[in-house]
Amino acid sequence: MSPVRRCSRTACGRPAVATLTYVYADSTAVLGPLATYAEPHCYDLCAEHSERLTAPRGWEVVRLLDASAPARPSGDDLEALANAVREAARPQERAAGAGGGGRGADPREVARRGHLRVLRSPDN
Repeated sequence: MSPVRRCSRTACGRPAVATLTYVYADSTAVLGPLATYAEPHCYDLCAEHSERLTAPRGWEVVRLLDASAPARPSGDDLEALANAVREAARPQERAAGAGGGGRGADPREVARRGHLRVLRSPDN
């Protein structure tokens, strides 16, 4: 038997990534992270089947987020990254004039291209 749990859907052999449980008393389907152990009344689903999951009319689907999974980058993250790249690519003269010479204060620095610096050899 394979150590990887597979999707419970018929004819689907993809690895399971989520566990589906039904709470019949509340008419609720709960989809959460893959359970530690396979339970008899739970269904393991692959990524495709967990995304396309629907419940019967009148039922509610509750999707629990996996806190251990890495978060997808948001627009703010991408904007912050773009700003950091722009700042690193700024020419040395403007950066030194605007920031008071904090970056270009190293006397060994010969040239700069973006975030890379060329330093004099210690022998000179």
